[in-house]
Amino acid sequence: MSRIGSKKITVPAGVKVAEENGVAVVTGKLGTLRIPIPSQIAMKVEDSAITFERKDDTTQTNALHGLIRSLVNNAVIGVVSGYKKELGIVGVGYKATLEGKKLVLNIGYSHPVVFMVPDGIKITVTDGVKILIEGFDKQLVGECAARIRRFKKPEPYKGKGIRYADEHVVIKPGKTNA
Repeated sequence: MSRIGSKKITVPAGVKVAEENGVAVVTGKLGTLRIPIPSQIAMKVEDSAITFERKDDTTQTNALHGLIRSLVNNAVIGVVSGYKKELGIVGVGYKATLEGKKLVLNIGYSHPVVFMVPDGIKITVTDGVKILIEGFDKQLVGECAARIRRFKKPEPYKGKGIRYADEHVVIKPGKTNA
């Protein structure tokens, strides 16, 4: 039995949740998100609560039960308050600038790296080394942060690269003279 899937989701004021042809549509002040609901899961919207029920008890359906409940809960939270990730750039001469819908990174390569900002994402650069990624879709915010970090992961000897704000990089000792 899925413990997460059986929990109710309380819908805050100003958020609309509806099911249209097997798709949960969550609308709030920040935007609209659509989550496909598998045929094995039934979604019920009652007053200010959402519940999910399984149609059978297979292992896959049990896993989907908790997954779908979590995805819809993340959508409800996202359209109300949104999500954000912070990245930091560490390295001499490394910097980021924002030019319209392009994030330009100078991170030690012979050329600047250009990242096109997708729709639904707002990126803010402060001090040239702090990047704030905001949006109402949790998956999209996390994916953008991961793609930006992938351009130059922190290296283990000096710690140079792009890292999450709360990430701790373990610095290895270099060679020592014996």
